Amino acid sequence: MLRGPLAGGAVHRARTAEGTRVKELREACIGLAREAGAAILEVYGREFSVEAKADDSPLTQADLASHRLIVAGLRALSPDIPVLSEEDADIPWSVRRTWTRHWLVDPLDGTREFVKRNGEFTVNIALIEGGRPVLGVVYAPVFDYLLHGLQGEGAWLREAGDDRRLATRRPATAPLRVAASRSHLDERTAAALARMGETERHGLGSSLKFCRIAEGVIDVYPRFGPTSEWDTAAAQCVLEAAGGAVLRLDGTPLDYNRKQDILNPHFIALGDAGLPWRDWLGEGGRG
Repeated sequence: MLRGPLAGGAVHRARTAEGTRVKELREACIGLAREAGAAILEVYGREFSVEAKADDSPLTQADLASHRLIVAGLRALSPDIPVLSEEDADIPWSVRRTWTRHWLVDPLDGTREFVKRNGEFTVNIALIEGGRPVLGVVYAPVFDYLLHGLQGEGAWLREAGDDRRLATRRPATAPLRVAASRSHLDERTAAALARMGETERHGLGSSLKFCRIAEGVIDVYPRFGPTSEWDTAAAQCVLEAAGGAVLRLDGTPLDYNRKQDILNPHFIALGDAGLPWRDWLGEGGRG
């Protein structure tokens, strides 16, 4: 058994090698996200059919084309890391519970926005380790808008091949800028907004809400409706790497692959975790 400086050197080399591999995986994921975006835009630019999945959510040829491209790319890139994609989610819990790391993919987050042709949809690729997102890539192909993050390293917006480091707005001051519908709100979100005081509402689709918080353009995204793990993981990584937080209503970070179903609990995404968000929840706010 190695001891002393030799042991320390071996650990350092192992960590350096792992860090290098994660960065290489990030660049490969950025390439896959762009390729998937091109496949999506090919469908977006013509007439396409829309099917209904078992949960009545829409499915298009673009979802499937992006799914096939990303999954094949990830399996070739890292055969040792399993892949969970929205369009191939029937992997039993007895298998998933053994995973210590896995890819979590939403090939087209915001299919309803895709169908509306408003551009507010994204490709999401995340690497999960120990239940936490450690690498995230989010790409909105219509806007050629690409963000990427590494846990403990930082988050960046890539433009014309260059990376601009992202940072959330801290401290966040009034009026708070909130990702919420301008036209309709569920009762709980409306009550939370009323308790925030002066706010500006920003309506956005898909994981772009997290991304705009990471950029410092929005401050808060409360989510009291259903989402799945692939909806949030990549953008959560970007936001956390930019200095923000994505928290369950009990104050713990949103994590992944901890239970049989893939539904997220209610959560709140914050650019400034020091905001008094618990006060916005009212009585029984942990539910």
